[in-house]
Amino acid sequence: MKHSNAFAEAGKVAVQQNLHGLLVFLQQFPPFNQMDLAHLAFLVENCQLRFYAQGESILKPDAAPVEHFYIVKQGRVQGQRSADAQAGSTFEISTGECFPLAALLGERATRTEHLAAEDTFCLLLNKPAFIKLFAQSNPFRDFALRGVSSLLDQVNQQVQLRAVETLGAQYSLNTRLSDLAMRQPVSCAPSLALRDAVRLMHERQVGSVVIVDADRRPLGIFTLRDLRRTVADGAAMEQPIAALMTPAPFALGPDASAFDAAIAMTERHIAHVCLVDQERLCGVVSERDLFALQRIDLVHLARTIRHAARVETLVALRSEVRQLVDRMLAHGASSTQITHLITLLNDHTVCRVIELSLEQLGDPGVPFTWLCFGSEGRREQTLHTDQDNGLLFEATDAVHAEQLRARLLPLAAQINQSLAACGFSLCQGGIMAGNPQLCLSHAEWRRRFSGFVREASPENLLASSIYFDLRAVWGPTEGCEQLRAGLLDEVADNPLFQRLLAANALRQSPPVGRLRDFVVARKGAEKDTLDLKVQGLTPFVDGARLLALAHGIEACNTLERLRQLVRRGVIEALDGAAYEEAYHFIQQTRLQLHQQQARQGRPYGNRIDPDSLNQLDRRILRESFRQAQRLQRSLVLRYQL
Repeated sequence: MKHSNAFAEAGKVAVQQNLHGLLVFLQQFPPFNQMDLAHLAFLVENCQLRFYAQGESILKPDAAPVEHFYIVKQGRVQGQRSADAQAGSTFEISTGECFPLAALLGERATRTEHLAAEDTFCLLLNKPAFIKLFAQSNPFRDFALRGVSSLLDQVNQQVQLRAVETLGAQYSLNTRLSDLAMRQPVSCAPSLALRDAVRLMHERQVGSVVIVDADRRPLGIFTLRDLRRTVADGAAMEQPIAALMTPAPFALGPDASAFDAAIAMTERHIAHVCLVDQERLCGVVSERDLFALQRIDLVHLARTIRHAARVETLVALRSEVRQLVDRMLAHGASSTQITHLITLLNDHTVCRVIELSLEQLGDPGVPFTWLCFGSEGRREQTLHTDQDNGLLFEATDAVHAEQLRARLLPLAAQINQSLAACGFSLCQGGIMAGNPQLCLSHAEWRRRFSGFVREASPENLLASSIYFDLRAVWGPTEGCEQLRAGLLDEVADNPLFQRLLAANALRQSPPVGRLRDFVVARKGAEKDTLDLKVQGLTPFVDGARLLALAHGIEACNTLERLRQLVRRGVIEALDGAAYEEAYHFIQQTRLQLHQQQARQGRPYGNRIDPDSLNQLDRRILRESFRQAQRLQRSLVLRYQL
């Protein structure tokens, strides 16, 4: 018998002798704790147990596709790409974790060497059994597909999409209606007065109320469309809702699919479907629930913002933005889609505030451009945002600039205050157009930016991390484009400034320790928490900005900068994919945190207790922070810091 075959046979025997113990062990970890017992038993029965001494290579990059799925039973495994060796960057796989999912899904060799960091036992599942388990177990398949994004062994997004198509993904229109109806249905008795029914719809912020009998059987439905009709007809507000409802509303069971509801809505020209279980109302699904991610809702909300007659209307519409974000998160939209959407709606709000302020105060007679900086400039805003803006105008000389500034500052201050009323907090650092130092002519802005590059003081380096992500929101764009082009030229010609900017990009260390624990605050109100924005996202934002400026890339968005850096060969494609996935996950975790804070009526913040996350999310978050460390280490090498 060959030596390798002897190992395999011995490993199978070891598993067979302890089937129950291995089942109990696996049930402690995701996704095994979510799998059916029969599927988990199949996994264990098809495994072999292998021992690896400290320092022994478990899996090496070579030409042959990976043939096994590995689960760490005891010990630690260290992953290391050869390209990372100089930077000393590694990742760690510990008890209950597994590898290499991306290589298995892509049917290729691993690109990472896996070494036993100490004496280690691994469970090995052969490839045919892995494929069968993937096809039969939904929790295992979901985990495997998510593992492509788990940052342990990165593969580009196209490979992931092909894997989803090949191995069978769930599409949104196959979603059960009970999963879409996330809130309790709003219902009332048939005797309720129209006025009270409308008040109930307003308080609950819904587009329909279902009229039910004493046993909660649906009798009718009253929608906003019905309300418009009754108002137009001059109906008395005190008459019972039963006289105005649409009787016998269409209903489906909670196990029906979103596709079933979509077909019914299309055929019957209705916008709501009741969910009925054993003849009783258990939910309502609206057209907006089904198509929350389509452009129509975004277009409608944007149009409403742009035509708002008063600032107070814009203030009220902020809750609509939050609800749209909630729906997008619930439907699995990416963090990039959501932050881009928030920024777009914020841009519309800013433009309408400017127009309303001009109507109120009158046109100052000076053409100007409203600039935004920071996260808004990068199109990366979340619901938790403050103002970083400035004003750009053309002047012939310093005296002329001072005269025009005096005419523009009252308008800028009014705009800042109105934006604050709309939920855009006033900047504590005064980075607002109402500040005379940020209401500048084109020549003054150029001198200010040149000063940042020539005189790289700590204050100027910090300022550059805000102002160098600039974008025009309202008014002529040519001046902003010229400023950006001049800035790129100056930075590209100043390697000393680039080096200082690189050192500044290292000021925030990702919160992971030497082994596997998170580094959290140890005292005060922030005890046991870490900052997702400052410690997690900022290293990616700062690193991408520096490399983009140094290589003449005009893009401001962090992910677009990373993609262009990959296309130009500044960053390796695999590294770029890893950075992008890490950034996505941290931002997604931050958005979910904000969503939770909003639902609980707490102020927005970016600090999170990692112990509040489940085991899988903790693992992905930890590896995401390690990707930020890798990016920072690459800057250390590149700029010899």
